[in-house]
Amino acid sequence: MNKTDKLLGMNRPITRRDLLQGMALATTGLAMPHFALANTAESSSYLLHNPPYPPALDGLRGNHQGSFEVSHGLARYGQTNWGDLNAVNDVYDLIIVGAGISGLSAAHFYAAKHPHARILILDNHDDFGGHAKRNEFEVNGRKILGYGGAQTMQEPSGYSDIVKGLLKDLDIDVSAFDTAYDQQFYRRNKLAGAVYFDRKRWGKDTVVNYDLSDLKSYIPLNDSTNSAKNAVDKMPISVAAKQQMLFLLENEKDLIPDVADRWEYLRTISYREFLVKYVGITEPDVFAVLQDLAGDSGVGIESINAGSALWYGGLPGWNSAGLPPPEPEEAYIHHFPDGNASVARQLVRRMVPAVAPGRSMKSLITATFDYSKLDQNDTPVKIRLNSTVVNVERNLSKASQEVVTVRYVRHGKSYAVTSHACVLACNNSMIPYLCPQLPKTQKEALASQVKSPILYTNVALTNWRAWKNLGIGAVACPTSYHVNAMIDFPVSYGDYRFASNPDEPVVVHMERFPHLSNAGLTVREQYRQGRRELLSTPFETIERNVRLQLQGLLGAGGFDAAKDIAGITVNRWAHGYAYYYNAFDDETYEDDNDERYPHMIARKPFGPITIANADSAANAMLESAVEQAHRAVHELG
Repeated sequence: MNKTDKLLGMNRPITRRDLLQGMALATTGLAMPHFALANTAESSSYLLHNPPYPPALDGLRGNHQGSFEVSHGLARYGQTNWGDLNAVNDVYDLIIVGAGISGLSAAHFYAAKHPHARILILDNHDDFGGHAKRNEFEVNGRKILGYGGAQTMQEPSGYSDIVKGLLKDLDIDVSAFDTAYDQQFYRRNKLAGAVYFDRKRWGKDTVVNYDLSDLKSYIPLNDSTNSAKNAVDKMPISVAAKQQMLFLLENEKDLIPDVADRWEYLRTISYREFLVKYVGITEPDVFAVLQDLAGDSGVGIESINAGSALWYGGLPGWNSAGLPPPEPEEAYIHHFPDGNASVARQLVRRMVPAVAPGRSMKSLITATFDYSKLDQNDTPVKIRLNSTVVNVERNLSKASQEVVTVRYVRHGKSYAVTSHACVLACNNSMIPYLCPQLPKTQKEALASQVKSPILYTNVALTNWRAWKNLGIGAVACPTSYHVNAMIDFPVSYGDYRFASNPDEPVVVHMERFPHLSNAGLTVREQYRQGRRELLSTPFETIERNVRLQLQGLLGAGGFDAAKDIAGITVNRWAHGYAYYYNAFDDETYEDDNDERYPHMIARKPFGPITIANADSAANAMLESAVEQAHRAVHELG
């Protein structure tokens, strides 16, 4: 280990999670000679008798080791031999593949219609919730929470009656966030937005207190202390680039000639084309700064349309595009301390009450779930984790009634279970491999839904003094490994309390959206390239980049990566956000539910098999997952 690694704290002791994750991979290898490891029998026995508590595991989470190898064996390598089949005599009313928000909601809706139904939910991960994952840290005897995926209930006042009905059933009162979310936290502590220029790309670490990518549109940050001119003067870019950047930030004149529909036109050109053609940007340094600041679009400025970059991505140039003043939006505050994981946990607790005491949301936040109660013989709803489905097939029973046989692999053993109906609440792209009986056109439509890869990294800090000293709360990091970093949302809910002063621990949330820019690739092709990167990058590489980035960003404020970092959890989502159509690569239609769209073809029912997930709406939001679950259950009758 070199001196720099030691200074960054890379020599910190390795925790038991590395051993446990290795064992999880080993147990998967029992059924898969491609991935087999040594001592698998011992590893399997250890996990069965000493299961870890999933929310508290650190290291690589999300698509963790052991969650995807069987699926890859099926989809990538055409594996069909899963070992001797263990038939389970139980016959369920409904089997659901996928324990994310959509799968759990489907179980909730089905149980409401059929109170005595027997339901089995299968999921390939060691935790439920899908992308709605909870990360727990223990820092100096205090439990602090973060979100490993699905972040917030956005603009819940506009939710459909279906979604509002579900929230009411779960006793989720969105008005509670008016006070639970401390909307004065950033202003009270004088924490503004900033942009960080890293040493590797720009020669020295530079933090400029200026909200370049409109972080303030969803975080109530303090006003910047710098004018645009002062901020640009401090940026380590060329003199010519400074002139062009300042013009982009300050220009108030409409630079686009009259067009019939301004927004529609902006959808047809990329943000980069807008900068070149209308704003006159030519300097490489300007493009380098802006290249990846469109954030969770998952692509660079050459692949996102100008309208989305300006409105959703918050990139500069609104006035240059001749757009009217933006209309006020509902405050972005409806966030539990663990994000939408609380919605998933409440769904689970209502269907399997033995996992945790209480019924209210306030009692839920600090509750420790008993995962051993998820899959009990005497409960009507069972959630079976670490169970990767490999085949879903329509058959006729001995009584000539149509049933669905579901085969899955768990801890290296193969099982088959039967039900009267099945909801596939997993990734669309896997369904053609799970259910080869589907019509060819439907399988092609399912395969077209390529999700964007995402890395959500949560870093537990012993304190946030450096943030306070620097006067920053959220930062855009244009050319760093993670494209942003922020102090997690200041939410106190139930017995859970957010840090009240800079000497208390917090979670810092960081994001990376891997893709290959400026290579002439479609968005789908970029997502596939990013997925390969995610799955081939070891935790050590990510950890080193986290420590380097935070040290460079916060070092001037007194931060010490070796001492101040208490834990790192990396939530790796090779299949992240549902695919959004774009005019560059796809045929688009006026109606989001036009029957010609692939997601509409993909979600058609197939006898007693229906499909429910965010992919089915081509929309990654919580409300879409819930609505699609309701539709799928309704189709079953």
